[in-house]
Amino acid sequence: MTLRLVLLGVVAVAAAAGCIRLGLWQLDRLAQRRAQNALIRSRTDGASVDVREIRSIDTTASHWRRVSIRGVADYDAEMLHATRSQNGSPGVYLLTPVRPLDGAYGDTAVLLLRGYVSAPDGRTIDWAKAREADTVAFEALVTSFQPAQPGNVRMPSAPRAVRLLDRDTLSAMIGRPLAPFVLLVLGDTLVRDITKPTRIPPPSLGEGAHQSYAFQWFSFALVALGGFGAFVVADLKKAQSYDVDNESPV
Repeated sequence: MTLRLVLLGVVAVAAAAGCIRLGLWQLDRLAQRRAQNALIRSRTDGASVDVREIRSIDTTASHWRRVSIRGVADYDAEMLHATRSQNGSPGVYLLTPVRPLDGAYGDTAVLLLRGYVSAPDGRTIDWAKAREADTVAFEALVTSFQPAQPGNVRMPSAPRAVRLLDRDTLSAMIGRPLAPFVLLVLGDTLVRDITKPTRIPPPSLGEGAHQSYAFQWFSFALVALGGFGAFVVADLKKAQSYDVDNESPV
């Protein structure tokens, strides 16, 4: 075997090994995604519990758990999560502080992600039309505030709008402490009136493209090895043809 074939073989094997490693990584990502989906499904499909049971600052154990809440909505302190979209249309998410009726949280309010409202500029709505009952009762999923990030959370051009769900900023804007979690209100996700809130769909439980990506990487590995094998066969045939053509006559 010539040095050229040896070097080509080393490159082909290294490329195939890298592709196989990436394919296994995608399968590992798929397994993680399936485990996460199973956990989310078990919590969202389970029986709801009263929001009073969700008290820990670390919401990892309760994330996506189904809860029920009944309380008084403070529409005057309502905020907007600006520049959102639903089905490709620009809008906002309504952030409504609610004081549970049983008084279990004292002066602390629970922030509801109450729904989506269409807004061409992504930051202004008709507040009055977006209201619901003064006393609300919802089924919801427990979600979390976003990690603090550098930059301006508030929008100077819209005093009641924020770019991120930062707990400290929203608490200061609302004027009262907030519970360490956000509730995603469940309900009808179809837009029937663009001036009124429609519920935001729960997280997708799709598996993504990890499996197809894994098959692609494994295919690339086969192409690399198969291409090298074909090159070796072609080179051997060429050598055999050369030997036959140069045989001395008897």
